[in-house]
Amino acid sequence: MTARLPRLDPRPAVTARHDVGRALDVHAGGVALARYVYVPDDAQLESPRPYVHPLRTRGGDLVTAFRPWDHVWHKGVAWSLPVVGEHNFWGGPTYVHGQGYVQLDNDGSMDHQDVVALDVGTDRVDLVHTLAWHTQAREHVVDERRTLGFVVPADRSDAWVLTFTTTMTNVSPHDLAIGSPTTRGRENAGYGGLFWRGPRSFTDGVLVAPGGVGGEELRGTRQPWLGLVGRHDDVGRSSTVVMVDGSAGSAGATGSAGSAGSDGSVGPADGDGPQWFARTEHFGCLNPAPFFSTEVPFGPGDALTFRYAVVVADGAANVERAADLAALGRAAVAGSGS
Repeated sequence: MTARLPRLDPRPAVTARHDVGRALDVHAGGVALARYVYVPDDAQLESPRPYVHPLRTRGGDLVTAFRPWDHVWHKGVAWSLPVVGEHNFWGGPTYVHGQGYVQLDNDGSMDHQDVVALDVGTDRVDLVHTLAWHTQAREHVVDERRTLGFVVPADRSDAWVLTFTTTMTNVSPHDLAIGSPTTRGRENAGYGGLFWRGPRSFTDGVLVAPGGVGGEELRGTRQPWLGLVGRHDDVGRSSTVVMVDGSAGSAGATGSAGSAGSDGSVGPADGDGPQWFARTEHFGCLNPAPFFSTEVPFGPGDALTFRYAVVVADGAANVERAADLAALGRAAVAGSGS
């Protein structure tokens, strides 16, 4: 019998399992941190598009909801846009001013095309893939290049970061201005963009912003980052999710409503970060909403780029700790590829 030699190289902190043609699973420290489903099997009414679920803390607590009964098109963390021209890439009914929400035949899909790169390091996993967006009538209207990073810092055990970068190019002959129900007439409902839906137990959680803590009154305000602290059923522990606009405080910023720059990025309207769609009543969610109150032009051949970080942390956070988590996210998204 041959003796087994001891392993000399350190075991990686992060591992990945690729379910080719379907999903990517990322693990760290024996915990399944995230599953990115890039080829979903959703009904057309739910606007099939990639999503991250489940999403867990380093300690293993679940911080996402999937197909909640009140909004079955809410799926963990997903890039979701309710107004792209006359098309809906959010799912479900479309807001029509004067009629309310109407189920139209306009629920499009974001369809995976190719995996460009999959890199697994000792403390991070990076995936780059391309997508083609199709309307419900199957017209090809947008090409997208998307990068996700799963960053697990080696020097701390309380948090990790999901980074998200997208570049969308209008390949149709149509103007596909991107907006929200608010730009179509519904007050303070400017959702659209990278949307996180928290678990049911996070209802009545606490929003944490750079200037203090609060609730629904923070919806529509401009912030460079925003967090939500919620508490879990069964275990009674708390977790914190902080989302960061990857462009906050930088020149040539991306991810906030405004005019397109020469590189195709979108700059902030007033320098204070994007408006936020956030809820604590009925359910908990966070969404830096670059199209909250102003439609962004997206003409034939135009390209738009947005960058974000989602920081997932064990335990509750006050303003000071949330700011530290936001800094962790900002550093991670700055170091991620595009």
